Amino acid sequence: MSSLSEEVFVEIEAGRRRTKQRAVLTIVTLSGLITAIVLPFFSISGWPIASIYLVTYLAGGFTAVGSALSSLRRGSVNIDLLMVLAALAAAGVGAVTDGAILLFLFSLSGTLEGYAMGSTKRAVAALMQVRPDEANILQTDGTTVTVLVELLALGQVVVVRPGERLPIDGVIKSGAGAIDQSAVTGESIPVDKEPGDEVFAGTVNLNAVLTVIVTKLAGQSTIARMIKLVTEAQKKRSPSERFSDWFGQRYTIAVLGGSVAALAVFWLLGLPSEVALYKAATLLVVASPCAIVISVPAAVLSAIATAARGGVLFKDGSVLEKFGAITAIAFDKTGTLTEGKMHVTEVCSLSNQSSTEVLALVAALEADSNHPLAASVRKYAADLSVIVPLVTETKAIAGMGVIATIDEIQYWAGNRALLLQMIGASPAKLEHQLTQFEQAGQTTIIIGSKNRVIGVIAIADTVRASAANTIATFARQGVAHAVMVTGDTAAVAQAIARQVSLPVEAVFGSQLPEDKVTRLQELQIFGKTAFVGDGINDAVALATADVGIAIGVGGSDVAMEAADVALLSDDLHKLAGAHNLARQANNIIKQNLYFAVVVMSVMVLVTLFGNLPLPLGVIGHEGGTLLVVANGLRLLWMKV
Repeated sequence: MSSLSEEVFVEIEAGRRRTKQRAVLTIVTLSGLITAIVLPFFSISGWPIASIYLVTYLAGGFTAVGSALSSLRRGSVNIDLLMVLAALAAAGVGAVTDGAILLFLFSLSGTLEGYAMGSTKRAVAALMQVRPDEANILQTDGTTVTVLVELLALGQVVVVRPGERLPIDGVIKSGAGAIDQSAVTGESIPVDKEPGDEVFAGTVNLNAVLTVIVTKLAGQSTIARMIKLVTEAQKKRSPSERFSDWFGQRYTIAVLGGSVAALAVFWLLGLPSEVALYKAATLLVVASPCAIVISVPAAVLSAIATAARGGVLFKDGSVLEKFGAITAIAFDKTGTLTEGKMHVTEVCSLSNQSSTEVLALVAALEADSNHPLAASVRKYAADLSVIVPLVTETKAIAGMGVIATIDEIQYWAGNRALLLQMIGASPAKLEHQLTQFEQAGQTTIIIGSKNRVIGVIAIADTVRASAANTIATFARQGVAHAVMVTGDTAAVAQAIARQVSLPVEAVFGSQLPEDKVTRLQELQIFGKTAFVGDGINDAVALATADVGIAIGVGGSDVAMEAADVALLSDDLHKLAGAHNLARQANNIIKQNLYFAVVVMSVMVLVTLFGNLPLPLGVIGHEGGTLLVVANGLRLLWMKV
């Protein structure tokens, strides 16, 4: 287990122990309160009841006194001090039972809050538990040896059997089968994997024996990055949380001063000392800003945990709040709105040879090329089980294509430049076909023999199935300005834009990294912006946007580091879901703050100008606190 994992588990275990301790103290407080109220009915009074009340006060105030003293040693005051002083003031005027009720409800509130807020940390623990602690390394003699995951080295080969979780990030060396990636990416449907495909630690091998080459060390795996990001995000404070803390500190001092001033005014108005002190103690309780202080982290931490469960990682709470407030979003094209993988879309014969024969010839000529277009042709031919002939005398022409011999006949395959070199001009029929393909944003490979054209293959980067719906969902959620910026040509960019329903004016092609920054700066006049990308050349734009979003576990590490949000799956719609979650979190923060301020204000006014019983003030104060916590925690049940 990594040091980070150990640190988080220790923190979670410590939190559990604190919650259990608080629960025991709360039960003791309640038991003492009930016993002290019931005993007088059995004609028991005097020191037995006083002793029980003493135990009740000690149990109910134990946590609050410890917290108050710790805060005072640091030169600050907190809400716990207000509660302790209010309970002592109530006891001082003879309202011992009211003080005990206050301490019980405050203790109960703290216990429930501790348990509820601990659920966000337990979400991180759940991430850690999906990665095995051990891995089976394949030896040269075919046997396996079990070692700790932390001891794996780059390039080693591990064996993963059906039903086992993958221990490390890597590339499949042999075997093909379905992988359940839900624990990492949030995808509900298993993904088919074959040799050469990436796999990730914590995912489940469903139905095949796989050998996997280790490509990342344990501490650098996707699941390790998830744990690190979520853990750090929960520790960092958002602007609203920082304001809440700042307000809580200063307001607590104001409440202490105000209660003393109110006590003096009550005396000057001629109220009996007991009544004045009782009203001042009630004021301490009802004016305490517990609900205000807890309302923000309850919502922010719940939203961060929920997003992580769905495969969307926020680096901190401020990012969550900003993402919920964006009004403009820019998308990269390749690998973001599109899959970033070239696919053959059409094989067109312009001769007496069939389309299958055209495909076989091109696959043969491109057999040894490492160009992405060549790889897509070979894969397409293999998927269709096309028999590929052998070639001889292969000659690559840089930037144009390839020339090779098949059965003593010379063939060539490449782009327009090679076409012009081989036959001098583009035949009308071919030109018409090329224009159609290019207007649709497709790249072409032309094949011919000597001075005649045999056919053409169209290849395109496939638009993600979720792209169009995601852009439309963002628009419905108030993001009125969506654009696409890409380094690809304007023609290709426009073709992709038509498929995702983006207007012409929202598409920018042939954009260098610095051009993408300029486009983002232009968008910022509309408000907060987000940029979604996956490549190294997107890093500057990701850092420039108010919210930078790196897409896909296969995205570059540079992009992941520069981004504020990491989308671990390739499902863009999860990003729209995370935006909706962030919007809901912002709304809940506002709801909580409005509710807390109104309830507190009403109770303060009734205390000052009326007669609010201390138990009722306690119920209003603690009940309001629990309500805002519950309102924030309902984000845990949302889906991304």
